Amino acid sequence: MTEKNIVDSKYRLILLAAKRARQLQGGAKPLIHTTSRKHTRIAHEELKAGVLKFEYPPLPGSEPAPKEPAAPQKGKR
Repeated sequence: MTEKNIVDSKYRLILLAAKRARQLQGGAKPLIHTTSRKHTRIAHEELKAGVLKFEYPPLPGSEPAPKEPAAPQKGKR
């Protein structure tokens, strides 16, 4: 059985698992049946099973640039 990599890096995997583990510690129910009692292990198993929904935030350069405010117009006083 081959494992699918649903996360693009180990760093992001740890961040996602840590966030989910905090949710589990706060009282969230596990999304899979497991014999583990440790929140971090449950979070990793959920990621491996592919049941967690997440999306990557947009990259800094991919967003449209904000419009610059118009320069104040000099009027007659």
